[in-house]
Amino acid sequence: MNLYVDDDQTIYVADRGNDRIMEWKYGATSGRVVAGGNGIHQLNSPQDVIIDKERNSLIISDTGNQRVVRWPHRNGTSGETIISDIFSCRGLIMDDNGSLYIVGWDEVKRYRIGETEGTVVAGGNGSGDHLNQLFVPYYVFVDRDHSVYVSDFGNHRVMKWEEGAKQGIVVAGGQGEGNSLTQLSSPAGVVVDQLGTVYVAEYGNHRIMRWPKGATQGSIIVGENGYGAQSNQLFFPYGLSFDRHGNLYVVDSGNQRVQKFSIEQTIN
Repeated sequence: MNLYVDDDQTIYVADRGNDRIMEWKYGATSGRVVAGGNGIHQLNSPQDVIIDKERNSLIISDTGNQRVVRWPHRNGTSGETIISDIFSCRGLIMDDNGSLYIVGWDEVKRYRIGETEGTVVAGGNGSGDHLNQLFVPYYVFVDRDHSVYVSDFGNHRVMKWEEGAKQGIVVAGGQGEGNSLTQLSSPAGVVVDQLGTVYVAEYGNHRIMRWPKGATQGSIIVGENGYGAQSNQLFFPYGLSFDRHGNLYVVDSGNQRVQKFSIEQTIN
């Protein structure tokens, strides 16, 4: 489950277990369903959601139906399939040119506007742990240079693939699964700021890590107090996002909530 935070701090959450997208306005005590529900056009285990401001619509990774759906932002009762037959589609993001980057089984593909086939920009060489491979990738982030950052869930690392590269480089983890500051355990949500600092939600270690550019180890910024349900704890964190004010939002999946933290950083 991932989330998107709009400029007005409205939160959109891919509520995978309930096959829907929820919208929570800033300060609201309850949310509303903005996509999904019952009927022929329902969603099946959606994994990610973003907002396309140009077309005032939601773009949803409809994982269970192996497709990406565009859903009208306001008063939409059904969505349209814009990309189909994506095996195990998970995370997605849009760059400044309007191209979509979508995570599949062992690769990330870029779809320029109007394309239905896409181009592999990370992985695509079968599942594995080599630098040109991914193993159960989950989420993706794209920076201003169109470099792709992928949470390589099964390999317990975050990979960076520069535009046009044939293989990636490890920017976080990559030292096997573990809970030391040089390791990750099942990384999920990933965001990168304009300095190249990587923020990653560790599903397996119940914490959020920050890895400065070029660092060989990270630091814990949320989750130093072990897993649990207290306000300073997480339990299987999944999605990760920053708003334009620098607040960090975490999908705390095991506690069925979204947590908000104030973190010093410089987001892209």
